[in-house]
Amino acid sequence: MTETARDIVDKDLSYLCQNLREEFGSMGGKRLLIVGGAGFLGYYLIQSVLFWNETEGAAKPIRVTVYDNYIRGVPQWLSGLKGNPNLTLVTQDISQPLPADMPDFQYIIHAGSIASPVYYRKYPIETMDANVGGLRSLLEYAKGRVKAGKAFDGFLFYSSSEIYGDPTPDFIPTPETYRGNVSCTGPRACYDESKRYGETLCVNFMQQHGLPIKVARPFNNYGPGLKITDTRVLPDFARDVFAGRDIVMRSDGSPKRTFCYVADAVAGYYKVLVKGRPGEAYNIGIEKPEISVAQLADTVAAIGRDLFGYKGKVVRKVDADYLVDNPERRQPIITKARQELGYNPTILVDEGLRRSMVWYSGNREATEA
Repeated sequence: MTETARDIVDKDLSYLCQNLREEFGSMGGKRLLIVGGAGFLGYYLIQSVLFWNETEGAAKPIRVTVYDNYIRGVPQWLSGLKGNPNLTLVTQDISQPLPADMPDFQYIIHAGSIASPVYYRKYPIETMDANVGGLRSLLEYAKGRVKAGKAFDGFLFYSSSEIYGDPTPDFIPTPETYRGNVSCTGPRACYDESKRYGETLCVNFMQQHGLPIKVARPFNNYGPGLKITDTRVLPDFARDVFAGRDIVMRSDGSPKRTFCYVADAVAGYYKVLVKGRPGEAYNIGIEKPEISVAQLADTVAAIGRDLFGYKGKVVRKVDADYLVDNPERRQPIITKARQELGYNPTILVDEGLRRSMVWYSGNREATEA
């Protein structure tokens, strides 16, 4: 029987709940706010919790509230979850003042930022506002809860591996202690530097007010939930495959990355939220294999030929403007997350890309856009 996009999602949600039994169990009966939940990572951040409520946590469900400005509309997968008694959707631009009637949240995940280089270069100020002003508002909310003697168990800020900039060769792979090689004025600075400043805010709020704030630094996540129109490398390649045209790279294909499948990444994020040490940052990614963008394109093309009869080829078309400040290599050291959190990514890139392409085959409404 041919595997479907729904099969992939069900497999991933089961995998997540198996890996997060302890973490979700400890969150049972509490309220979780996910800011930016309509985006890529929200896809599994939300669905994994609701899946847990249905399969394991019915007696003490985790109640999820999503804040998002829904600037590109409410995605179909999220609107399909309306009516779930443990899910509340709120239209809220995180760069604006928070609602006065916010309920008591015990956990907050701030994932409300543009992450695609094409889009954050188009909306640089909005990107900074979300990562700095929006973060500050949420931290003030958490501070108020603690000051009032109310329970507050965890705050997760999504930083980025982009805070490392373009590491020197002796810092590849990269530990959390590396301080970065980052431009503060280049075309990617709106994202990189606002994430760096966001981490500074988190550390100081933790130190000054005793808040349980943790930071995750994602390394090249991909997979279900990442829209085919996102403009990052994998959805661009998938879009080409399903449109039946050649895969076009924006570089000579030499930059290298370790690509972390989203089910492994989301498991890591919940582990940071629940088990991470306050004030600490954790690399969340996978150590190997490190592959070039050209290898990624070749693998996607091969999967396309095998599963969908794709007949195109890979084309190099260097976009000099896009490549400004683009790091040559990105590879994490995840020893800290392994030892302190029990983080253990297992889905390697060949299998993750296969799952992704199957998912895209059922979620390609905008292929020709």
